[in-house]
Amino acid sequence: MNTLELDDIQGYIIRGYAHMQYSRFVLLQIEDAGKARVWLNEIAGYVTTATHIPDKHNLPSTCLNIAFTSPGLSKLGMVKENVQTFNPEFVAGMVTDHRRRILGDVDSNAPESWNWGGPTNDPTNDTVHIMLMVFGANKNVCLDYYERLTKVYTAKGIKELIPLDGQTLPKNREHFGFRDGISQPVIKGSGRIAPENDMINAGEFILGYKNEYNVYPDSPLIAVEQGDMNLLPADGEGSGKKDLGRNSSYLVVRQMEQDVKSFWTFMNDNTKNEDGSVNRDESIKLAAKVMGRWPAGAPITKFPDKEPGGDNDDNDFGYAVHDKDGLKCPLGSHLRRCNPRDSLEDQKIKESGKLTKKHRIMRRARLYGDPYVGSPSDTTPNGEVGLLFNCFNADISRQFELIQYTWANSVKVKNLYNDPDPIIGVREIPHYDLPQNFTIQDCAVNRTIPLNRTIPTDKTIKGSKFVTIKGGAYFFFPSVTAIRYLASL
Repeated sequence: MNTLELDDIQGYIIRGYAHMQYSRFVLLQIEDAGKARVWLNEIAGYVTTATHIPDKHNLPSTCLNIAFTSPGLSKLGMVKENVQTFNPEFVAGMVTDHRRRILGDVDSNAPESWNWGGPTNDPTNDTVHIMLMVFGANKNVCLDYYERLTKVYTAKGIKELIPLDGQTLPKNREHFGFRDGISQPVIKGSGRIAPENDMINAGEFILGYKNEYNVYPDSPLIAVEQGDMNLLPADGEGSGKKDLGRNSSYLVVRQMEQDVKSFWTFMNDNTKNEDGSVNRDESIKLAAKVMGRWPAGAPITKFPDKEPGGDNDDNDFGYAVHDKDGLKCPLGSHLRRCNPRDSLEDQKIKESGKLTKKHRIMRRARLYGDPYVGSPSDTTPNGEVGLLFNCFNADISRQFELIQYTWANSVKVKNLYNDPDPIIGVREIPHYDLPQNFTIQDCAVNRTIPLNRTIPTDKTIKGSKFVTIKGGAYFFFPSVTAIRYLASL
C-alpha cells in the first residue's frame, strides 16, 4: 500500500490540531459491554479522520478521536486469542516490572503514586478501558461538545473516571518556556512536506504500510473469528486472516508534571553573578544548552552564542558536519538525545540518518494546569502544571521505549559516562549514589554541572528531577473500520 487511506485513519496521527486550543481527554471504564458497543457504533461516524481540508476556513470547530487499552478490548468482548495478536508491549501494559525499569518509573515516578493508569491489582485504581479525546477551537466550545457527548455515553453503560484537560499556549510555548513541537516527522503520502530527514515512511506510525525497513509492521490479525468479519480487510501479506490493524496505530500517553521552579532555580544557581544575583542571559543560555534549542525555537547548533530573535521553527539541520564534538549543542542535550539525527555513535552520516529514521515517533502534546510560561524570573505557576505527552508509533518497543531507555535514560553517550538526558532521564535516587551530570563540551576543558545534590538534613543524594510521571498507558488507536468492527463483537 502506497496511498494513505486518509478517510479511514483517525486525524490526530496526521494532524496536530493546532487550531484546537483546548482539549479534554476523558478516561472511561466500560460497565455494560453490550450498551457500550451500541454507543461505539453510533460515534464511529463522528470520529475526526485525516481527510485533507484544503481550505483552512472550513476547519471544524471540534474534533473527536478514541483509543482503547488492552483491558478495554477484552471488556468489549474480544477473546484472549485475538487480544494476544496485538503488540506485546500494548498487551502487557505500561506498568509491568520490566516496563518500570526501562522507562525509569521508579521512586516518585512509580505507578503506585500515579493519578491514573497504575497497577491493575491495586483495588484503589480504576482500570482504564477507553480514552475519548475531545477537542475544541476554544475552552467553551470543547466543554460544550464534551457535555453533549457525556449525556450519551453515560446512558450507554460507560463510567467516567478522570478528565484530563489540555490546551495550547501562544507561540506553542510549554511551561518551562520553550517553543514546543518543532522537531516532528512528516508521514510520506500524507500530503505534507518537510526536509528529507524528516520524511518518514508511513509504516513507522500507521499499520498496514511499509516502514523504514521496507517491510510491513506487525499488525493484529483475527485468530478466532468473532464479530462482523466482513468489515475487516484481508491481511495484505497473504496469511488469509483478517487484519484489524490496518490504518490504526499505537498511542503512548504520559502525564508529566513539570517542576518549573526547580528547572529555573537550577539554571539560575549554576549561572549566577559573583554577588549571587541572577544572570538572566547566562541562565537562559544554559537552559538552551540543556534543551538543545533557544526558548523561541532556534536550534542552538546554528546559533550557539545568542538567540537570533523572533519565533523560529527551523528543523533542517544535523550535527555530524557542523557540530560533531558538541561544542555548540552539547552531546547530552535533551534535543540531541531524543533525536540524534545524523550523529549516532559509530555511524557514518548517511547510515546514522537512516537508523535514526527507524526510531522516530509522531509526538503530540497538550499542556495542563495554569497557562504559565517559565523564565529565570518567572518560576512559580499557580498549582501543578505539566505536559500530556502523546506519541504515535507502530512498534512501541522499537520506537517510544527505545528512545526513553536507550537514548534518554542511559548515562552513556558518546564519550560521556555519567550523563542521562537532563530533562527526562535523571534518576531521583541514583544507583549506588553514582554521579549524574550535564556536560558542556569546550575546546580546552569541558564544564561538568552536577545533576545530583546532597540533602543536608539526612545526607541523602538526590538527582535534580524536573519532570515527574503522574499517569500513563498504552492505547490502540483504531481505524474507523476497526472501531465499527469492535462495535460488532
